[in-house]
Amino acid sequence: MNQDRQDVPEPGHTFNPSAAAGELSPPDSNGEAADIAGTEGVPSAHQASQADDYLDEDREPDPPLIQAPCPLCQEAAPLYTTIDAVAYHACATCDFIFADPVLLGRIDQGLAAREYDAQYWAAELASARQRSYGSSMARLAEALLYCTVPVERFIDIGTGPGYLLDAVSHYLPHSARRFYGVEKYPPAHQYRTGNANYLCADLADVQMNFQCGICVEVLEHLTPAMARGVAAAMANVSGPGSLFLFNTGLTDYVRNEDPGYLDPYFRGHVTCWSVTAARRVFEPVGFQVHPLPGKSWAFIVEMPGPSARTALPMGDRIWTPEPQNLDILVSPETGELMHILGRESARAYS
Repeated sequence: MNQDRQDVPEPGHTFNPSAAAGELSPPDSNGEAADIAGTEGVPSAHQASQADDYLDEDREPDPPLIQAPCPLCQEAAPLYTTIDAVAYHACATCDFIFADPVLLGRIDQGLAAREYDAQYWAAELASARQRSYGSSMARLAEALLYCTVPVERFIDIGTGPGYLLDAVSHYLPHSARRFYGVEKYPPAHQYRTGNANYLCADLADVQMNFQCGICVEVLEHLTPAMARGVAAAMANVSGPGSLFLFNTGLTDYVRNEDPGYLDPYFRGHVTCWSVTAARRVFEPVGFQVHPLPGKSWAFIVEMPGPSARTALPMGDRIWTPEPQNLDILVSPETGELMHILGRESARAYS
């Protein structure tokens, strides 16, 4: 296994060597997203593979299927590629790339547990810090500008160690109380934020509503069954106009920019989504799914809302943000820095 792959940036991020070395000051760019984000504490493809080895060490691997049923629509999906002996299939109907359904089923069953030792966390926490003090702040600011309702609470879904809350406290101290992070499988206490708004919980168990949020480098780790669970939980904590930005490498990104994003073991990327595929999961629970033109690694899910701004394309919404949301981004300590970051990040790829 190529250990050098830990330095490959995730989509929407650039690698920051100083942060990887453990510097705590906010870096000016961001690196690979940590695999501790979100529901990534659930058994991964690597874990499921380890379970298979344990249960039947002498078994010969099955040959990859030429076709497999798409987990989203059940149409036959041809073999797309094979990576580390794991077959990936591509559904033309859903525009969805997925690992062997048998493997996805094993992940859903939670067949194995993995020990997260000090070496693992040392690497993953450096990546989480890079992301939190860099590109995740840009995604946060963008989402607030896109949102058509005043934001009282903002949530980072699958926040991992919760460093985004620390970054918000640094850049937006006047608004920090509005921001929450939820993590179903948190790291040990010594590896996570001490912020009071860090929720060690399943999103489905959170008893509050959110008007806006982000979910960064989580979805590609989830099986379709897991993604449906996340969508249902998001719907339960949403209201009219609630908006969430997902950052994940989409099928166009994999096909045209980074085929190596599919990675069943090292990073645990077992699915690759598109706006079409996301609609299969999010529309049944009431969300609308919007593309972000120019971004092959992000999309928006939004509950229908009362504002006339919902009819505007995302790129036009940044010029007429909700006044309360603009107030969140303009800080007495840091001025218009975060407003400018969100606006220019939205424009940079359009």
